[in-house]
Amino acid sequence: MKKRDVFIGIFVLALTGALLALWLAPEGGRTAPQVEMETLDGSTLHLADLQGQPVLLTFWATTCPSCVEEIPHFNQLKAEYGERGLQVIGVAMHYDPPAQVAEMVRRRNVNYTVALDRDDQVAPAFGNVQLTPTTFLISPRGRIAYQKMGDLDWERVEKHLDRWLPARS
Repeated sequence: MKKRDVFIGIFVLALTGALLALWLAPEGGRTAPQVEMETLDGSTLHLADLQGQPVLLTFWATTCPSCVEEIPHFNQLKAEYGERGLQVIGVAMHYDPPAQVAEMVRRRNVNYTVALDRDDQVAPAFGNVQLTPTTFLISPRGRIAYQKMGDLDWERVEKHLDRWLPARS
């Protein structure tokens, strides 16, 4: 057997193993960054503390029409899945004035956690997010299972949540 044939065999085996691992890992690829955020109420939220729960984290801005349109959908997901363990976090971009964010949250009756990226540390940790809305669904194991810039595939999000969370009693 030639060295080249051995090399090709090893390469094919490694590639097959990598593809199989991706197929068997429905909870996503890369690990979510372990960031901390200041919430609108002034407390500190450590993403690492939410390990074991699914997290839907969206970067948004008060001046983004699509972001504002998504608020009722996030409110609904929080109402439907929050008791079962879902954490929904809206991260206001660093350029959004906190008073403007607070007013939007009040006017739109936001029922989920809102954090401020005051120092522009959270968006860069998630791959230098610059466009809103950009949303990440993080599995209970802390892996990014779904990432989307723009409108979410709500059915896809709910399928993940139904698989991860206990059934309603």
